[in-house]
Amino acid sequence: MQNGLPSEPAERTPSERTLASRRVYEGRILNLRVDDVELAGGGRAVREVVEHRKAVGVLALTGRGSVFLVRQFRYAVGEETLEICAGLVEEGEDLKEAAAREMREELGHSPGVLREIGTLYASPGFCTESLTLFLAADLSVSRLPQDDDENVQTSEVPYDGIPALLSGGAVKDAKTFAALSWFLACKSGAGGMAENIVF
Repeated sequence: MQNGLPSEPAERTPSERTLASRRVYEGRILNLRVDDVELAGGGRAVREVVEHRKAVGVLALTGRGSVFLVRQFRYAVGEETLEICAGLVEEGEDLKEAAAREMREELGHSPGVLREIGTLYASPGFCTESLTLFLAADLSVSRLPQDDDENVQTSEVPYDGIPALLSGGAVKDAKTFAALSWFLACKSGAGGMAENIVF
């Protein structure tokens, strides 16, 4: 044990074995699959799996002590959300290309520097979507048109305003909560200076 954390990974739970699989829905960005599985102890269960394309999210530093976030109405939850710039990876794109394109579409800026900071699963209990997060800096104006079904508004949030957003419940989007929390932790470890975060 080191710093209160286990030094060795916990013993892995034996995997489940797929006995049968059927796709019950195919959509534009996701499919729904229903699998019959054999559990480690010999029992059986049904797993409903949403197959989802990969996505990227970008926390963009403006260079003036603030970050860019976006506001948009999310139909699935019935409310406007405050999020980092994000979107799906198109066929043939690598992750950095997708991140830079989403920045141009949603923020109207291109990154001079783009650092991958981690990959997370959106909801691993039922969904295959993996979302890779980036930190962007040295921005320059460069705009692409938004997607036809998007109405994204850019917001600029000062660094010292981020803790209140997180603690006050203004950020309900998981990837945004993760990216902003990561940023605050790194900024604290870099002497409070975002510029000291190593790209």
